[in-house]
Amino acid sequence: MIETAYYKSPIGFLKITASEKGITEINFTKKKTSRAKPTSCILTQCFKELDEYFSGKRKQFTVPLETQGTAFQKKVWKSLVKIPYGKTLAYSDIAEKIDKPKACRAVGMANNRNKIAIVIPCHRVIGKSGKLVGYASGLKHKEWLLEHEKNT
Repeated sequence: MIETAYYKSPIGFLKITASEKGITEINFTKKKTSRAKPTSCILTQCFKELDEYFSGKRKQFTVPLETQGTAFQKKVWKSLVKIPYGKTLAYSDIAEKIDKPKACRAVGMANNRNKIAIVIPCHRVIGKSGKLVGYASGLKHKEWLLEHEKNT
């Protein structure tokens, strides 16, 4: 069974989809609707953890995830989850961490394919120069999330 709900965050609505096993998607959306109480336990947990994250109380997510991607993408995403709250790493740092030092562009593509925004924190990956580069949901959202984490 798949369930979708819309979460109203301080920076816009998030479309959240869950299977029986875990969250499969969290993406920013322009759709302006929200459901106060999702029916599945996983979506309920996700809403609670997002509330805690946006209020500055949660630094790490525990909601179950069901990622869908290649083995390489999943390896990158597992590495992203290990980036500490409020910290950033360069694409090249992630490539090094997964023992593929020449795979910076592939790491960037895996980031771009991440369907679980915020919880798999691809917003914490920046260019080697320290500049904010690439974010599927737009640099405005990336900048907001990094500032939020820096200030809480």
